[in-house]
Amino acid sequence: MSGAQGKLKEVVNLKSKFNFRLMIDDAHGFGTMGATGAGTHEAQDCIDGVDIYFGTFAKSMAGIGAFIASTEEITNYFRYNMRSQIFAKSLPMPMVVGLRKRLELLKSQPEMREKLWFIAKTLQSGLKERGFDIGVTDTMVTPVFLKGDLQEATAITMDLRENYGIFCSIVVYPVIPKGLIMLRLIPTALHTIEDVNRTLDAYSELAVKLEKGHYKGKSATLLPK
Repeated sequence: MSGAQGKLKEVVNLKSKFNFRLMIDDAHGFGTMGATGAGTHEAQDCIDGVDIYFGTFAKSMAGIGAFIASTEEITNYFRYNMRSQIFAKSLPMPMVVGLRKRLELLKSQPEMREKLWFIAKTLQSGLKERGFDIGVTDTMVTPVFLKGDLQEATAITMDLRENYGIFCSIVVYPVIPKGLIMLRLIPTALHTIEDVNRTLDAYSELAVKLEKGHYKGKSATLLPK
């Protein structure tokens, strides 16, 4: 949630002492992490130590659905024994065609991944320079931690969307401690430096508003422009 990578290599090294299979959920890593975008296990040089790789089509592939990659024996076992698969429907064929094209783009246009990282790093460094707490992210996931409650969080996101034209997702208690707000920005390869600067300016303004109590006790639907 905070953009910090798991310590996969250290976990893989435990296989020398214990007998286990390792499954990872690499939702944000697939398509963005590693030299070819294969995932976080590629970035940490421990692909061979991951037995079951779970990824989603909802992040870098901008679609729906997910996948599991492993040996034929393991994937066949899952296919016929996973409770969630019993009544599962196949992906719509237009989505399958689109996902195949996106996978082709991930392979053939590495410059898109490089642009994504450039935008994400520029955004993250800009936020830190303006005094924002972005935690310890070392991925393109860009969280901003603020102090406030759920009502303030919803009012902030409403203000950003309606008055600044900026979308972000919010994370609040019980995912994070009470009294904290996590705003997660979503940089993409299609964003520009102008988009980054506009976002930084908007966040600087909302931080001042939050400090002055502008969002306190207000309904997001009644937030003034």
